[in-house]
Amino acid sequence: MSATTLGAGLLAPARPAALWPTGWAAGLAWIGAAAAISLLPDADDLGRTQELAALAAGFGGVILLAAIGASLPGLAPRLARLRQAGPWLILLALALLAWELATAKYEVLPRPFFAAPQSILEVFTDDYARLGESVWRSLLLVGPGYALGALVGFLFGVAMGWSRLVGYWAHPVVRLIGPLPATAWLPIAFFAFTSSRGASTFLIALASFFPVTVLTWSGVSAVSKAYYDVARTMGASPWFLVRKVAVPAAMPSVFVGLFMGLGASFSVLVVAEMMGVKAGLGWYMQWAQGWAAYANMYAALLVMAAMCSGAVTLLFRLRDRLLSWQKGLVRW
Repeated sequence: MSATTLGAGLLAPARPAALWPTGWAAGLAWIGAAAAISLLPDADDLGRTQELAALAAGFGGVILLAAIGASLPGLAPRLARLRQAGPWLILLALALLAWELATAKYEVLPRPFFAAPQSILEVFTDDYARLGESVWRSLLLVGPGYALGALVGFLFGVAMGWSRLVGYWAHPVVRLIGPLPATAWLPIAFFAFTSSRGASTFLIALASFFPVTVLTWSGVSAVSKAYYDVARTMGASPWFLVRKVAVPAAMPSVFVGLFMGLGASFSVLVVAEMMGVKAGLGWYMQWAQGWAAYANMYAALLVMAAMCSGAVTLLFRLRDRLLSWQKGLVRW
């Protein structure tokens, strides 16, 4: 290749990125849903209809701007993940429109059991203080409980996988008690602990303890003996073998247990808050159901879904950081 040809190739303008047709369709779908929300009359006196229409139109405008940016060479790589979500963005716009038509506009679904979208938006704008306090109380409850159960389960699992003596005595206990649902311990927990907060923390810790214990035990037991032999030839102590060989090799199994324990902890959190705790998302949902405020209940469910998804995302980030060789195998 001559220098002239090489220089011409370097000076050639960059090819424009491909258009994003699903992005344009999604943006127009959201704007169309906003128009239907705003222009069609409500079957009942509902608040926040125009605010909901403005949010939908604004979201559609953002998607249209992203569709324009996706055709620019400089922005296309940054919007690659958003391009993959194009069909989902269209589906969400159509789902919002169908939900609005079936509840607020034509009342196909009976109220108050099926709340309109603007009713849920009204919960976030008017009852944000109580809802935010409930989220904070739930985090203060599930965080320490999950951390305590995961830590004890990890240590217990390592001890069971490393020591035959510990495994001999602990295996029957874990096999008998572990499969029991943590909620089955509700009467004992509320009797043994002087406060409902302590009982709830114990139940959440118990829910995360069993999966972390079993998966850690399985991971440590499955470590190849050759790894230990190689380390022993270099003068490694038993403590070094546990800390630098057994635990790192078992970490993929440990994280599987952590994910399972996180889901179980959130399940027990809702039950525990409904039974005795006087604040939290579980208590908020029970309070809303008692007053037939189903919009508040659905709003709390959405917040809890976002909170659970955020916790799993953080755990995935930690997993990708510690287990870099497995990064990208499972995406969240």
